[in-house]
Amino acid sequence: MIRIMPVLAGLSLVLSATACGGSSGSGDGPIKIGLIVSLTGNYAPLGSEDKKAVELAVEQVNAKGGLLGRKVEIVFRDDKTLPDQAVLAFNDIKGQELTGMIGPVFSNSALAVEPLAQRQKLPYLSLSPATEQVNPIKSYIFVTPALASMYAERFLQYLQNAKITKIAVAHDSKSAYAVSGYTALTQLASKYGVQIVQDDSFETTTTDFSPILTHVRGSDAQGFMFWGTGAPGVIVTKQYAAAGLKIPLLLTGSQASKLWLTPVGPAGEGITIESAIGVVGDALPDGPQKQIIDQMAGPFKTKYGYPPPQFAQDGYSAALLLFQAIRNAGGTDPEKIQKALESMKLITPNGLFKYSPTDHSGLSPAYISVNTVTNGAFVPTEWAKAQLLQTIATQG
Repeated sequence: MIRIMPVLAGLSLVLSATACGGSSGSGDGPIKIGLIVSLTGNYAPLGSEDKKAVELAVEQVNAKGGLLGRKVEIVFRDDKTLPDQAVLAFNDIKGQELTGMIGPVFSNSALAVEPLAQRQKLPYLSLSPATEQVNPIKSYIFVTPALASMYAERFLQYLQNAKITKIAVAHDSKSAYAVSGYTALTQLASKYGVQIVQDDSFETTTTDFSPILTHVRGSDAQGFMFWGTGAPGVIVTKQYAAAGLKIPLLLTGSQASKLWLTPVGPAGEGITIESAIGVVGDALPDGPQKQIIDQMAGPFKTKYGYPPPQFAQDGYSAALLLFQAIRNAGGTDPEKIQKALESMKLITPNGLFKYSPTDHSGLSPAYISVNTVTNGAFVPTEWAKAQLLQTIATQG
């Protein structure tokens, strides 16, 4: 029987107010948190899910009395899926006495904003998985999703277990996330006995993947790994199914939501796709990890009519991390919050975070699930389920 280890008392799963001392937490005004996400443009479907999740976390914490006796208020702006607009959005709200910021889902926007947050000494939790954000470490910059490099390594672990040794790869050359993941894949492949036998690139605006699929068909690849976000993931899935290719199509966590699942329809059946652990919470046994996932998933589904997708998991996890850092800091002093984040240990829907002065990503690849789409749902493979159960059994 799996035994779930108890978490530290300071990691309460309840979003309750914490009575802390310090004059910075005794003001009457709200604690303001900035939120920059894509509400228009190519990544609007992703950013809107982040916004819904952050708003849910704020509603829940305010219903319990807020933080340090003060209500939490979100100040949000739209980056329009454009890095220059993300910079304008940051400059527009940086002077509003923000306690912290939750940053863009679009990796290119996140990379544009992070130097500004660092210069401002504003605690910043990014919603983008681009590895470059935290390598090298910048003191005020933290990442919430599992890094693109972690998604690459998790897939390689899965391929090694499945005895798949030759793969074809295509990546979006205009996406920082895709480039980051692809780079890590090429660097780590030999470690896991995997050879890339066909290598293609495309751009975010690509709508015809038939040339790439022709290359895949002509190779001796045993699987086809696709690195892209948004519309390209939907298009390639439909064209892959129409082409009648028999090797597995492998998609990363950027497609782990209804935003991909609904439009691909039957073409998605049998596809192998990664996700954060929270996306497959129904497959987990009761315990701290499942409880924190359910704390989000139940109200989210009631409010919006569907389970929280990958991007919502990221937004909610970022909010929990920032809330806990403010509690642990005992106030809204940015330096104290930054130090609190660097010593953070907290279970979120994305898994157990362990930030440190040398690790501002906090997660490990062990919290990534590798799933197969079955009857229109993300179902962990037997390998992934065993891995996840082992991981949460040793949380502590």
